Amino acid sequence: MYGREQLGHWPGFLAGWGFVTGKLASCAAMALTFGLYAAPGAEKPAAVAAVVGLTVVNLLGVTRTALATRVIVSLVVPVLAFVVVVAFAAPAAPAPAGGGADGVAGVLQAAALLFFAFAGYARIATMGEEVREPRRNIPAAIFAALGITLVLYVLLALSLLHAFGPAGLAGTTAPLRQVVEIASPPAVGGGLGTIVTAAAALASLGALLALIAGVGRTSLAMARGGDLPSALSRVSTRFAVPWVADIATAVVVVVLLVATDVLTVVGFSSFGVLLYYAIANIAAFSLTERQWYAPRWLNAVGAGACLVLAFTLPATSVLTMLAVLAGGLVARAVALARRRRRA
Repeated sequence: MYGREQLGHWPGFLAGWGFVTGKLASCAAMALTFGLYAAPGAEKPAAVAAVVGLTVVNLLGVTRTALATRVIVSLVVPVLAFVVVVAFAAPAAPAPAGGGADGVAGVLQAAALLFFAFAGYARIATMGEEVREPRRNIPAAIFAALGITLVLYVLLALSLLHAFGPAGLAGTTAPLRQVVEIASPPAVGGGLGTIVTAAAALASLGALLALIAGVGRTSLAMARGGDLPSALSRVSTRFAVPWVADIATAVVVVVLLVATDVLTVVGFSSFGVLLYYAIANIAAFSLTERQWYAPRWLNAVGAGACLVLAFTLPATSVLTMLAVLAGGLVARAVALARRRRRA
């Protein structure tokens, strides 16, 4: 929407299509993460069940979505804080003998994949139609969400590196559970590991819940603008939610769950969202009225960095998402041509 208003319909569509397709992949990734924690060996059925259940929560209205999110956060954050303390209290891992073999390219690719974990704060902006005083509350919420998340990620990263070291951390698939089990007395380590596993699964559900809400509302905005089928613009008169868009989101995510794995969809998500943020930065660069915290040079740096990171992702992710984006552009061109003929 913002790209369309500032740059035109085609850049706006590309931004929205990149966001929707990238976030659909994010939904699949978080659902699979939940399944891997909650039901190892049956992760895909568990992931599908999570998508269906949370879609129902979204269909009941944004107030229930917000309530569920608050409950999940209030349960997960104390557990993460406990993990940080335990990891820092554990004996320090031996220092690595030398640097990594991948150099700058490896760091950039890791940063591109890690972007997947930071991209959620922008979903707050998609809720503008359902928030009181959005001009004041949405920027404040974005700064608060990004700041708190950044601090928590840094503490977790430093504590886990302290306990495992780079090589050990790279070799574990469940570092939060394992660090608690290793650093705690044997009599309680298993039970604490179970609690941490439950919290990690719950955190995945919280992220998935917000993702489904954000994708549905972006699809609603694009449908209203004529960039997606008009059926996606239908809003429930009782709960004021884009019910068709939410259901369509769930269907696509279930297909991704059946057809892919978690690492593949993370790559898809990162590319689509990085492209979206690049266009968002270009659109913001064109603004004349600016807040003090958003200088124009920052938008230029942001756009360039997003594009660099996007094309350092694995080739499969880049090529697949380029094909998906090209397919969306072709479909929009065909739809516009049909509308002109009818007119």
